Amino acid sequence: MLFVAGIRWRDFGILALGAGFLGAIGLCIEPYRRARVLAYFHIGNAVESTVNYQVQQSFLAVGSGGWLGKGLGNSELKMQYLPAAHTDFIFSVMCEEVGLLVLIVVGGFTWLLIRGVMLARIAKTTFNSLVIFGLTLTLCTQAFFNMAMAIGVVPTKGIALPFFSYGGTSVVMTLIMIGIILNLAAVDNTPNTVRDDFTNYKNRNRL
Repeated sequence: MLFVAGIRWRDFGILALGAGFLGAIGLCIEPYRRARVLAYFHIGNAVESTVNYQVQQSFLAVGSGGWLGKGLGNSELKMQYLPAAHTDFIFSVMCEEVGLLVLIVVGGFTWLLIRGVMLARIAKTTFNSLVIFGLTLTLCTQAFFNMAMAIGVVPTKGIALPFFSYGGTSVVMTLIMIGIILNLAAVDNTPNTVRDDFTNYKNRNRL
């Protein structure tokens, strides 16, 4: 977002150093955060066996699905074996039930990212462009991080998978962001004559 908005490298470097410093402090304050990072890098077997339990069960779910999965609703690891199977690790359950067909979900988020960037590029105002790009990046980054977490590419973090994870607040905020993107895209693609007619219509009604 900062690069799209035109931030200078020097200012970005200062912000990155500050964020890294605060992140290091937060990592040192909470023991469970340090344990997750150490377990991710396989430092300390005693810590790894307990902290990485979720990831280990996630590996079992992803691997046991095979090519075509076990069928919708036939997941075994979600039966009290895989923690947070309906929220943070819903992607692992999907892999177990539908196998490689889960690539459709990955492709869907990839298409959403590409389409959002395209809409941001053709937006008629800088504000619309930044809002579309920012919301698209937020949704897709969250989705890709969740999927990467499920297969052990990144450390475990409580991030939901948009459109799929259980949770009222997450679903509502996701739909609000998609609604804003669609609204701005519709406004940018509306001819100026239609907008002028609608504006004049509202002004006449006020009189």
